[in-house]
Amino acid sequence: MLASKDFEDIEEKILQGQRLSREDGIRLFKCHDLAWLGAMADHARQKKCGDIVYYNVNCHVNLTNICTSHCKFCAFGRDSNDTGAYEMTKQQALAVVADAMQDPNLAGLHVVSGLHPTWTFDHYLDILKAIHNTYPELYIKGFTGVEITHFAKISGLSVKDVLLRLRDEAGLQAIAGGGAEILSDRIRNELCPNKATATEWLQVAQTAHSLGIKSNASMLYGHIETLEERVDHLITLRELQDKTGGFQTFICFPFLPKNTELGKGIKQTSMWDDLRTMAISRLMLDNFKNIKAYWVMLTVPVAQVALGFGANDIDGTIHKETILHDAGATSPTYLTEDNIIRIIREAGRVPAACDCNFNILRKFN
Repeated sequence: MLASKDFEDIEEKILQGQRLSREDGIRLFKCHDLAWLGAMADHARQKKCGDIVYYNVNCHVNLTNICTSHCKFCAFGRDSNDTGAYEMTKQQALAVVADAMQDPNLAGLHVVSGLHPTWTFDHYLDILKAIHNTYPELYIKGFTGVEITHFAKISGLSVKDVLLRLRDEAGLQAIAGGGAEILSDRIRNELCPNKATATEWLQVAQTAHSLGIKSNASMLYGHIETLEERVDHLITLRELQDKTGGFQTFICFPFLPKNTELGKGIKQTSMWDDLRTMAISRLMLDNFKNIKAYWVMLTVPVAQVALGFGANDIDGTIHKETILHDAGATSPTYLTEDNIIRIIREAGRVPAACDCNFNILRKFN
């Protein structure tokens, strides 16, 4: 046994592949033995998915930062008359992709946006159509559950019909994992009351999965949530995954407080908390194959260490990231593929370039 006597029962569950309870999760967040947590998460990772670490050669396309949500944790959103507000035309969006196409290995796009007060769903759809028609070889992972909910409300369509039009007319292959924040009405009413509720976010995921559209899931932590609410969030995702199996990867997002309304009295999470949360996420989400160490928010060194704390996905090259750098992210705005391969290999793992559905495109033994 590696654990102290206080955690021997949990260790036994992990080694036997048994599901951890809510009470187990809460106890793990009170554990101060970070090395043991990492060892347990690494064991679970190895058993679940082996030594491959996935990454994308991708480009982020953020169509507009003009947004009606005014979330207290967001540094990206603007009103239309604010300094720095922008809205891409179809031609500007295509130009972003054309610039990224200078990388011969570019495989896909990550398209997310603000909830623009005057854009129609057809406006968003037309831009995505133009991108897909111009670059049909690129996979498209697009929009979050929050955006899909918004599109349904402004169009009068059902969530199902919105998803079908995005898939069938604009080539959408998967949904981004953002917007989940913490799936708690208390948290959302305080921090982001003007966007999709927890129930709505989950309904989008469930509907997408029923249509064969895979999605990601995430958790934004380190703000006003309790540790119990972190565990409840993980269990809520786990329960939906039991029903649908449609979540592909889980992303831990530490809250970046700089330039946000909420951040005036909140300090950024520590590396200790980031690694602890990563490890516990792997242990609680026993039905998720992939756990992402998102280097943009964690920084590259912490993301690399997180590969020993349960993570097997390090996101991608990104090309140009703006949303999180507005909130003070100190990581680069992009990484070269060679850099990502080196980071993964230094951790003793096998790099594998994949598409948005985790189909391996190239593997480097």
